[in-house]
Amino acid sequence: MDEQTNQNQAAQPATPTQDSGLYDEQLLKTILLNGQFLDQKGIEKAENYIASHHISLFDYLLNQNIVAYDMLGHALAQYYGVESADLGIYQPSKEHINMIPPDIGQEFRVVVYKINDNQITVATDNPKKAGLNEALAKIFPGHEVRISYALPDDLNESLVHYRKPLATRFNQIIQEQDRVAPEIIDEIIKDATAYKVSDIHFEPMEDLVLIRFRIDGLLHEAGQLQKQYYETILNRLKVQAHMRIDEHNMSQDGAIRYDVDGKPVNVRISIIPTLDGEKVALRLLAEYSRGLNVKSLGLSARDRQIFDHQIHRPYGMIVTTGPTGSGKTTTLYSLLKLINNPEINVTTIEDPVEYKILGVNQIQVNTQTKLTFSEGLKSMVRQDPDVILVGEIRDNETAELAVNAALTGHLLFSTFHANDAASAIPRLLDMGVEPFLLASTLNLVIAQRLVRMIHEACRASFIVPLDQIRRTLPDPEKYFKGPNVTLYRGQGCEGCNFTGYHGRTAIFELVNITPQMKELILTNPSTNQIEQLSRAQGDHTMFSDGIDKVESGVTTLEELQRVAEPK
Repeated sequence: MDEQTNQNQAAQPATPTQDSGLYDEQLLKTILLNGQFLDQKGIEKAENYIASHHISLFDYLLNQNIVAYDMLGHALAQYYGVESADLGIYQPSKEHINMIPPDIGQEFRVVVYKINDNQITVATDNPKKAGLNEALAKIFPGHEVRISYALPDDLNESLVHYRKPLATRFNQIIQEQDRVAPEIIDEIIKDATAYKVSDIHFEPMEDLVLIRFRIDGLLHEAGQLQKQYYETILNRLKVQAHMRIDEHNMSQDGAIRYDVDGKPVNVRISIIPTLDGEKVALRLLAEYSRGLNVKSLGLSARDRQIFDHQIHRPYGMIVTTGPTGSGKTTTLYSLLKLINNPEINVTTIEDPVEYKILGVNQIQVNTQTKLTFSEGLKSMVRQDPDVILVGEIRDNETAELAVNAALTGHLLFSTFHANDAASAIPRLLDMGVEPFLLASTLNLVIAQRLVRMIHEACRASFIVPLDQIRRTLPDPEKYFKGPNVTLYRGQGCEGCNFTGYHGRTAIFELVNITPQMKELILTNPSTNQIEQLSRAQGDHTMFSDGIDKVESGVTTLEELQRVAEPK
């Protein structure tokens, strides 16, 4: 009787708090129950998990693949009784956004989404917020105003247009605040999270400090700061990261945890001395791998088939290669999420732990306690794991331990620095791994790079003669058919900051370890020999994978040539 009463009470319509929006957990539970995504037992399981792991119900739902991101948006829109606004694809123009005064837009988290004759459609993540209708009626007198629902993460990309330039806010902080450093750092971190920045650079010059953001792999100037305020900012960062503030002539590394609008953001900090002062680089790491999945990696149908086969084998080693920032760890995390389930024990050792994955035991390397990759791996194999992830194979000892772990019945994932997939095998052999051991354990080698994607909202096609492509790409006949080729580009709009690009995807190169490849590894082969066999068995290069994405309108030929070259 009590259980039935609880179910009935839980199914009653929730009344969200005034500023709750999507993340009101009582509202989410009501949506889940009414939409039959979860029953009451499922809700109780979720509550226990999020309480013990200190995460939100929203992150739990997406990480456990209980409900898709866009489906949750439609469900919430239906609950509120309004239409759904897909701001992830159709972002409002800056002109539309400026139709609502910044103070109103930020207070009610609302933007103009569509304009059709006398009808104006706005998007918000809290359609029931008190005072919203009255505020809109004053701004748009004589117009029919319709309200639609947008997910908060999508809405945030439009709300950044209300933010004043960093330099303007810096000056305001300096004039109004006594404690300049905390306020300036907070503004920079907020901007970085809003613009989905991966790295923040503080670069001291002779008279000023340049602040640059890395967005979609490229650096952009975000603002400048008078050098007289830099010392206090530097000291605050050092204190937060538990560094020595009296040390100015050696490099230091640390980590900081921020809370931005209720979301935890882990920041890895590196400081090095330069001629004009200490340079700071901040790497922003998301707390949870919410959006990671194999479908979003950009795999071709053949690559996906190879991935599915290799990751479901009971033992062996899968290695990803590429330079820093090429998405190697993201790929491995996506593979882990695909195979992770309550019936297996998954353990990782990483430096640093970039994302938290639900249900995975993650270990952080700590050199001060002598917890290195090799020492951690020795301990991990005694913890009865089924799947092991080693953040990086850096030395001979870790390489040998990884191979032995894969040989003794574990499925092992790791990253490795090599220019391409074929060269990874000779490098592992050069590190002292015996050819017969490597041939027995290696399942798959993945090489990858990240390319910027064309902004879908402003993408356009155009015809290019093959002879014109020949100016920058030798032998284009190898990749394109016909005298004319249809290519795509972003025309540039407010949604992509007039770059024509929005987001990134990966291009891949695989070396599938077939029986023939195993026999070749036993002969201690060269990179060229591995490449020849790999091409003969149908494995493609990164450049040819990129060409497929160029022809399908995912990226541009210029962007592909920036990060990869034909072999």
